[in-house]
Order: sequence, then C-alpha cells, then structure tokens
Amino acid sequence: MVRPSKKLLDRVRDRIRLKHYSIRTEQSYTSWIKRFILFHNKKHPEDMGVAQIEQFLTHLAVKRKVAPSTQNQALNAIIFLYREVLDIELKEPINAIRAKKPLRLPVVLTREEISKLINTLSGTQKIIGMLLYGAGLRLMECIRLRVKDIDFNMNQIVVRQGKGDRDRIALLPRTVKGDLQKHLDRVQLLHNDDLARGYGKVFMPRALERKFKHANQQWIWQYVFPSKSISRDPRSGIKRRPHIHASSFQRALKRAVRLTRIPKAVTSHAFRHSFATHLLEDGYDIRTVQELLGHKGVSTTMIYTHVMQKGAMALKSPLDI
Repeated sequence: MVRPSKKLLDRVRDRIRLKHYSIRTEQSYTSWIKRFILFHNKKHPEDMGVAQIEQFLTHLAVKRKVAPSTQNQALNAIIFLYREVLDIELKEPINAIRAKKPLRLPVVLTREEISKLINTLSGTQKIIGMLLYGAGLRLMECIRLRVKDIDFNMNQIVVRQGKGDRDRIALLPRTVKGDLQKHLDRVQLLHNDDLARGYGKVFMPRALERKFKHANQQWIWQYVFPSKSISRDPRSGIKRRPHIHASSFQRALKRAVRLTRIPKAVTSHAFRHSFATHLLEDGYDIRTVQELLGHKGVSTTMIYTHVMQKGAMALKSPLDI
C-alpha cells in the first residue's frame, strides 16, 4: 500500500483544522494518537485494527487506572484517526475493559464560603469568580467570552459553543455589572493601543475570518478576558492577544482557598456546582436550572438534589431529638 508522503500527525492536524475543532482538541487528539502508536512499538495504524485498539484502551484502564473521561477521550481520538484521516471504517465493536466511573457527589460550597473566596480574589480573577458562581459558567466558557456575548441591558450572557457545541443563555448577575463594565473600559483601551501598534486582530471561530475580513479587529469580537501579552498563534503564526490561560485563575483560586482555610477540595467547577445547588434550594424549577447549566438531560442536573440543604439534610437525627 502506497502511503501519503505527509506525516500522519500532520494529516491529523489538517483534518482537525478543516473540521474547525479547537486547539485543545487538536493537542489532545494528536497526543493520544501518538501514544497509541508508541504503545504498539511505532506500528502504523493502517496495519492495526480493533484488537490493537482494545489492547491500548484496556491498558489505560487496568494498568494506568485512568478516569473514564480520559479513556473516552483516547477512544474518540483513535476513532477520529481511522474514520476521518485514514478513511477506514472499524466494522467490529470495540470491547475493551472500560474504566469504572466512580459515583461522586459534587463539591458544593456554602454561600458564606463562596463570599469568602470571591472577596479574597481580586481584579480580573474576582470578576471571573463572580461569573462562575453567579452565572454557572464553566471556566473555559468564561475566559472565552467575547464583548458581544455580554448583554448589560438584558442582564444575560450568551455562551457560545459550550460543551457539546451548544449555545445557551446564562444569567448576568447584577452585582458584577459595575465591575465588569469598568474592566471592559480598560480592555478597550488596551485593544485601541494594540491597533495603534499594528496588532488587535483576535482569533475568529470557524471560517468567520474569511467571511468577515475585518471583523477580527472590531471591538465586539475581542475577548472579555485578554492575556496580558501578545503571542504567536500556534496554527497561523500570526501575533495577537489570546484570552487569558485557565491556569491563571486556578492559581488564584488555590491561593484563596489556602487563605480562607476552607476544608474542601475546591476547583473552579465548585462555583458551578454551588450555583446549581443554591438555585434549587431557593425553589427554582430543575428544568430551568438544567437550561441555565446547558445540560443535555435533566438526569445530569438531578445530582444536585442530593447535596441540597433539604430532604435528608433537613431531617433531624434521632440523636438530636
């Protein structure tokens, strides 16, 4: 069989970019495909099949003890390789040993703990924390927001290309509006300075950069939370200002947890968990909460009913009677 002269991983990258997948998906998929090939001693995927895929996935579950989501990500990457790049349809089902998904309750903070954390954060990180809790956003959804996604008049945020590539409407908390507007005033000054220096072209999703040639310089398309520095885009090579990195908020949150001495395993997602739980405690309909969170089905949202300060938590122990 005559194989294309272009390297396999370069072909994978080309296909991913043609389908407009994110840079994070590109990095993840190429990494898993590389691991799959190395696991089988650099054997070409065209010379392998379902049996080798099952061996690799079983190895991840049994030897590496990876999380179910990690194993699924590896599987998706390999299926993408065969279907989209090699044009090979895997006719047999893949029956690897699957990583067991542990039953875990979400980490939920009390309203007092939320208040302590947000007040310990400062500047941009405080605004992000307020949006994560006040709007129930995922961290990446928040830092990818663009100016046009914030509607101050309607008190809402448009979350675009969220999980599952779905758009949704989220709340814009009134409490954050003043700080957010002042923040955007500073960001606009930064954008104007970038334009004066010959920069100011932001990354555009999908094929919008070709369709609207000058839109990438417009204010409405700029990131709400831009990086402090201009860097070279890893795909196009163009120098521009990306959004801030997720790790900047994660570091700030870790410090805030340490300073407030909250004895919980707090991550950025705890804000979203707390948003959903507190809404349900306040009597809001579970389907309304489902829509605000962007869950595909109400069964995912139901997990928060188990951590509400109602139900079993509202009962008295016989020891306390």
